[in-house]
Amino acid sequence: MAMAVLDLDLARLPPAIEAAQGYHGALVLLRLDGRPVGQAIIALEEGRCTDLRQRLLEAADSSFWEAWLRAELGLPGSPEAPPVVPTATVAVCTRDRTEDLERCLVRLLAMPDDGQAILVLDNAPATDATRRLTERFPRVRYVREDRPGLDVARNRAVRETASEVIAFTDDDAAPDPGWLRALLRNFTDPLVMAVTGSTMPWELETGAQVAFQRYGGFLRGFKRVVYDAAVDDPLLAWYAGAGVNMAVRRSVFERVGLFDEALDVGTPTRAGGDFDMLRRILSAGYRIVYDPEALNWHRHRRSQAELLRQLYGYEVAGSAIMAKTLILERDLGSLRHLAGWLVRESRGLASAALRRPHSAPLTVAATRFRGGTVGAFTYFRSRRA
Repeated sequence: MAMAVLDLDLARLPPAIEAAQGYHGALVLLRLDGRPVGQAIIALEEGRCTDLRQRLLEAADSSFWEAWLRAELGLPGSPEAPPVVPTATVAVCTRDRTEDLERCLVRLLAMPDDGQAILVLDNAPATDATRRLTERFPRVRYVREDRPGLDVARNRAVRETASEVIAFTDDDAAPDPGWLRALLRNFTDPLVMAVTGSTMPWELETGAQVAFQRYGGFLRGFKRVVYDAAVDDPLLAWYAGAGVNMAVRRSVFERVGLFDEALDVGTPTRAGGDFDMLRRILSAGYRIVYDPEALNWHRHRRSQAELLRQLYGYEVAGSAIMAKTLILERDLGSLRHLAGWLVRESRGLASAALRRPHSAPLTVAATRFRGGTVGAFTYFRSRRA
C-alpha cells in the first residue's frame, strides 16, 4: 500500500490535502515554526483529507505534544546557535547511482551554508557517469577511490580534507536546508565526537518501502539525546543514529582509529561501519548527540528483494561486530547481546512460522535469522580479504 509523505508546519496548514489517487494514507512530518518536532499517520479517502488539522492533532505523537507545550510555555525548543561553528566538509560516498546523487547534490547546494565544502567519493565505479555529473556543480569536489567498500571511501574522505568536522550522508539521501547547521551547533562540548540526526523517508511508494519504515527505518525519534558511555552501553550505539546522517569530529580518528574497512557495503559484512564507529567513540569515553532537527530524507529500497538483502545485511553486520568485540577486544558483554539476539530472533521466527498476529512475514524473519548466524564467520572472512 503506497503512502503519501507530507511535510507540514502547524502554523501554515492548508485547509485540506489532495494526494494522487491510490494513496490510502499519509506519513506526515510535523513542524512548529519550521522545526521538525513529530510525526503523524493519517488515513486518506481517495487520496484526500478535508479535516486535516483535526486529523493531525488526533494522530500526532507524544514528541509533537511535548514540543507544542514547550512553545506554549515560552521555553526554548532548540539549542542556541554558537557564535562560531567548526569548519566542515560534507562527504557523499557513492557508486553508480547518479539519479540519486544528483538529487542529493541539488539539496546540499541549496543549503544556506555556502562556505562549507562538498566532497563526492566515487567508490569503485563501473563508469565515469558520476564524474561527469559532478562537473556540472562547480562547488563539488570529485575524488575517485578504486578500492571497493563504503568504509574505504569514508576513510579516503577523512584523508582528503582538513576540516574540523566531516558530515557524512548517502547518495540516496536529500538533506533538509538546516541539516548541516543543526549538526554543527552540537560540537560546542569538547567531549562530543559525533552528532547524528533524524531521517525521514523520501517516498513510500511500494510495500517494501512501507515495510522498512514500519520496521524502524532510520528515524530515532524527535527528542534530542546525549549518549555517554557512563550511562549508555556502547554495544547499543546503533540507537544513536546511522551513517546516512552523521557528523564526526576529525580529531576522534587519531584517538579511536579510522573506520573498519572489513565492515559495510562493498564487503562480505554488508553494513555496520557506522555502528562500529559510534560504538568505539562511546567506548573511548566520548559523547554522541542525536539532534532530530538535523533532518534529512532517504529513498528506501523499492523492491522486496532489495529490502530482504538490506535486512539480511544489517543482521550480518550486527553479529559481525559482536564477534569482533568478543574475539579481538575481549569484551564479554557481547556474549549477553548475542544470547539476547538469539532468543529474540528465535521467538520471532517461531511466531512468523505460526503466523501469529503482528509477527513479521516468514521470509523477513528467516532472512534476519540467517544473517545473524553467519555474521561472525563473515567478519573474519572480510578481514582476510
